Amino acid sequence: MKLSLYISFLFFGGVLLSCKVDPKLIEPLPSNDLVQQIPAGWPQPNYQFQNNSITEDKFILGRAIFYETMLSKDNSLSCASCHQNFTAFANADHAISHGILNRFGNRNSPALFNLAWHPYFMHDGGSINIEIQPLGPISNPVEMDEQIGNVVSKLQGSAKYQSLFRSAFGDELVTSERILKSLAQFLGLLYSTNSKFDKWQRAEQGVSLTDEELRGYELFKAKCNSCHTEPLFSDFKFRNNGLRVDAGYQDVGRERISTLPQDRYTFKTPSLRNIALTKPYMHDGRYETLENCLEHYTDSIVNLENLDPLLLNGVSLTAADKKDIISFLKTLTDYQFINDKRFADPNYH
Repeated sequence: MKLSLYISFLFFGGVLLSCKVDPKLIEPLPSNDLVQQIPAGWPQPNYQFQNNSITEDKFILGRAIFYETMLSKDNSLSCASCHQNFTAFANADHAISHGILNRFGNRNSPALFNLAWHPYFMHDGGSINIEIQPLGPISNPVEMDEQIGNVVSKLQGSAKYQSLFRSAFGDELVTSERILKSLAQFLGLLYSTNSKFDKWQRAEQGVSLTDEELRGYELFKAKCNSCHTEPLFSDFKFRNNGLRVDAGYQDVGRERISTLPQDRYTFKTPSLRNIALTKPYMHDGRYETLENCLEHYTDSIVNLENLDPLLLNGVSLTAADKKDIISFLKTLTDYQFINDKRFADPNYH
């Protein structure tokens, strides 16, 4: 289903218009096994649904809203427009986000999974709560360019959403809190824990790593694990990894949020899970391949202010090392996750 917001001149006009764009109601997919997962050896999640008890109906509503284009001002974009399930909810082949009216942002759309463990959201940590994070892209003028009040009005005027809200909350009332809590249920349950690497670590029958993958894993632990820490493959800290500043964007990173000079050009360390699916890479999508990324760390680091101390001398890797590391990184792809129909667009299934 789709998310979109629309500015109406009069309330009743907005209601009428939202009814016109109301998509056909399709039978929801089964959403069984909706529970908080904490795999063995993983830390406790930051978000544990204490005040947002998990139910199938709230999950189904949140999924509908994630795929709903009425979240955008001109009813053209949903959250899923920039976060596609077949790329682990990243944005296929788009270096930077594309908003309504083909407006461009200045950052790559991050992949979405295991979000319950994230202490911050977005590349600069501009949001610290999964329940309020969607307000950022909804209101951003180069993304959805809508106001949450208009979203409420449009969904309230939809017969489909009246039914979904009644099932989820006991009545048809649409509120911003209910929208955000439902989205948090869908986003917070996007677990990616079943890659080949995970199955190998669990010693599942018939799963083994090749010699190349094993060599890559040992190299990864020696060269990369300080920042991309297992099991989430990120420490979620803000780091300057030596990327040359793009003259067009002049993106100062975390400093935009903190206003602290020491945060200039630092960005949140991304998880490397599903990394083979989530190209292009880096906060501005400048690199097309994993080979490009490793070449940056061996040959292209710029000694900018606040460069992470771990990268002062670059990373020493041979061509064979790089090949092995990439083989290992590909074992982090979770095909079960990207093919899970519980997370797919219910309008097309």
